[in-house]
Amino acid sequence: MKPLRIAVIGVGHMGRRHAEKVAELARRGHGVVLAGVTDTDTERARTTAEALGTRAVSDRRDLCAGADAAIVAVSTVAHFAVARDALAAGLDVLVEKPIAATLEDAEALVALAARENRVLHVGHQEWFNAAMRVVRERIEAPRFAEIHRLGMFSERGTDVDVVRDLMIHDLEILQQLLGEEPERIDAVGIPVLTDHVDIANARLTFGSRCAANLTASRVSMTPMRKFRIFQRDAYFSIDFLEQKAVLFRRYPPLHGEKPRIEMEELKTDPEDSLRAQLESFVGAVRSRLGDGDALGAIGVTGVEATAALRTALRVIDAMPSTHEFA
Repeated sequence: MKPLRIAVIGVGHMGRRHAEKVAELARRGHGVVLAGVTDTDTERARTTAEALGTRAVSDRRDLCAGADAAIVAVSTVAHFAVARDALAAGLDVLVEKPIAATLEDAEALVALAARENRVLHVGHQEWFNAAMRVVRERIEAPRFAEIHRLGMFSERGTDVDVVRDLMIHDLEILQQLLGEEPERIDAVGIPVLTDHVDIANARLTFGSRCAANLTASRVSMTPMRKFRIFQRDAYFSIDFLEQKAVLFRRYPPLHGEKPRIEMEELKTDPEDSLRAQLESFVGAVRSRLGDGDALGAIGVTGVEATAALRTALRVIDAMPSTHEFA
């Protein structure tokens, strides 16, 4: 089987991590090779290439010409142009989240991937978190979700608001679990350290009668990534940072006794979610080529990522003007 040549476009914080995972899979004999890296910062591309034993290419189009697939990890505002060119060049693409800065651009990428018959996955890596993997098959008709994603301030990702930067992870997961987009959205948000919204809270109501309360902040002192979901007689608590999950289940009374609640710590095998995401992408590409079945969990597709972006933009639109809080 011919090794799959994967190019990495953009080797900042996330892009370098992606390149490292490709190089790791190559060393392990997973049938891939790091075809090269490129970045607008040529020195950063050079040092990354040297560290990983590959080549640095100044023009991304030249890099794409010698590759079968591409990982796009540039700034959000550049996602569309770079991913579009890679798809048009005949490459399968894994683009970092959000899929694009605008809904129009996201829909155009999905349409192009379908037209070119190419795989388009999006880097919502929390879907591959070990805690999420053990819980998602157990969830049945949830009624309420309480979700917090808080992080310390970093310049990375501040070209967009906190909804598209952080909250979109949980919007995507929630919509995959429920199989629907919300009917109603109420939201508030304010900028703190940037010109975009840095703290946001949204309440979503779905047609299935599930409600969800989501809070996202990128100006918090203590990181938190917790996803709590309630269904009839059961409550799941997921800690993405610790990769742990706990189930609280209510059992009916026996022999006239009171109902009892039992706690179960669900067994998780902490794993590298970024590598799991890459393996899923490689498996999907191999499946398209007829070289084998898709491996592991199915990745987040362009269609699913576009649905998450659509909801994220609705959250932003639902926010009152910050002048109303003055």
